[in-house]
Amino acid sequence: MNLDKMLLSGQMDKAFEWQKWCGEIPYIKFPKDWEVQVIPPFCAAVVRFRARKNKKEISVYLDCYDNLGFFGEPHWEAYPIKDNNNRYAMNDWKKLLKDMEAEFKRKN
Repeated sequence: MNLDKMLLSGQMDKAFEWQKWCGEIPYIKFPKDWEVQVIPPFCAAVVRFRARKNKKEISVYLDCYDNLGFFGEPHWEAYPIKDNNNRYAMNDWKKLLKDMEAEFKRKN
């Protein structure tokens, strides 16, 4: 065990309130034909994942503190959606998934 990494993880937990968010981040039911990769929450995000379908990939993060873009409340940001970033309230994951599915079907 690396004590420095354990201490740093504890500091990150406190700074980003990971325990609090475990109780508030909604469960998301992903479509069966998507591949979803959970990745580390780098660059001040609380959660990050990538989804892939039809050789297209969309990157998504959860910003709970407006660190990465102003939304005024915890929100998901997905890229690319129609060649742009789209933001969604944290609990509006159904709209997030709907737009992601449309992007997976969109022709380049």
